Amino acid sequence: MDFYASPAFFMVLAALVLPAAVLGLTGRRIAPYGFAASCVMVCLLFSTSGRGLASFVLFVAMAAAASRVLLREWVGGAQRLWVYRGAMALTLAPLVLYKVTAAADAGIFGFIGISYVTFKAVQVLIEIRDGLITEMTLADYLYFLTFFATITSGPIDRSRRFCRDAHTVLARDAYAALLARGILMILVGAVMQLVLATMVQNVLDPSPAVMARDGWTLAAIPWPALRAIARAYGYAAYLFFDFAGYSLMACGVCACFGIDCPRNFRAPFVATDLKDFWNRWHITLSTWLRDFVFMRFVRTTTKLHLFSGRLQTACAGYLINMCLMGAWHGLTLDYLAYGLYHGCLLAVTEVYQKRCAFHKRNRSKRWYRALSWLVTLQLVVLGFALFSGQIHHIVERLING
Repeated sequence: MDFYASPAFFMVLAALVLPAAVLGLTGRRIAPYGFAASCVMVCLLFSTSGRGLASFVLFVAMAAAASRVLLREWVGGAQRLWVYRGAMALTLAPLVLYKVTAAADAGIFGFIGISYVTFKAVQVLIEIRDGLITEMTLADYLYFLTFFATITSGPIDRSRRFCRDAHTVLARDAYAALLARGILMILVGAVMQLVLATMVQNVLDPSPAVMARDGWTLAAIPWPALRAIARAYGYAAYLFFDFAGYSLMACGVCACFGIDCPRNFRAPFVATDLKDFWNRWHITLSTWLRDFVFMRFVRTTTKLHLFSGRLQTACAGYLINMCLMGAWHGLTLDYLAYGLYHGCLLAVTEVYQKRCAFHKRNRSKRWYRALSWLVTLQLVVLGFALFSGQIHHIVERLING
């Protein structure tokens, strides 16, 4: 079953949301039912892939065991670092194995949503080590890790926030408002993903039926350069409608089950610089990387005095952060180049904003903000062209004549 795409998914979803709504409107806790509903949906998700289901179950068992051992170790006061490192290695190993083998077209231990589920499991381990999580039942952990609404492509929720919502019994009016907002988000997200994204995709890569009906394709543009530019902008629009629409539907489903999931997009194409863009695009991923990679890298390297100043440290942190983001998407040239590209742009943005007197004098002026927005948009669209492989294909055609 394809989540958020197939009619069967929406039919089953409607059937599962109804009891959740009854529980919420009658002032009862939804979480136990939500966990049962998630088990049903996970089985349907992997209904055509026994290997995927087995890999998922094995991963959840390994991650749960690692978290329980580490929690007992840290709460008990022993706090041996090798236990933390072992738990982290055990949790990360399936994702690393899958990404490495997928680059060779093998894809060992892969399953739908492995990247997102792994990030949630890693977050729990890090926050146990930091002393932020001192108690977490196995039931809460399993519900957090397997909650079906966000399992395939996020948003990446945080365990403490998720469990707080799961344990909160809302008043009738409060849940009714959350339910209404959730249904509205599902409807708007469906229009974005299933209608608008499909319309853009039909222009970019039309099927024979669409070509016969509409008679116009991107190939009708006579100039190759203009056609490439139009495709780049079209792909950016498609990616936004598709991913933001999915994320909005996922947040809507969360709301129906009493979980106020953090939003993943906030008008990304009005960003006025690259840092602003990453505060608006795939927000839960960028904030996850900021909190658990960038800030820790900066803190560690500052203690070790590896760089001469804060600016150099921040620039190196941006490069590490975004290269990891690219590798998280996949160990291919296009994804790695995309991560390096954004890492370099964020580093350049940091230097420019901290050192350039021209920027400091004009940053609040309307014309400067408009120019910054225009430049940022071009850089973002170029990055998506890297991400999609368009530039790679153009370079190959130029090389091959």
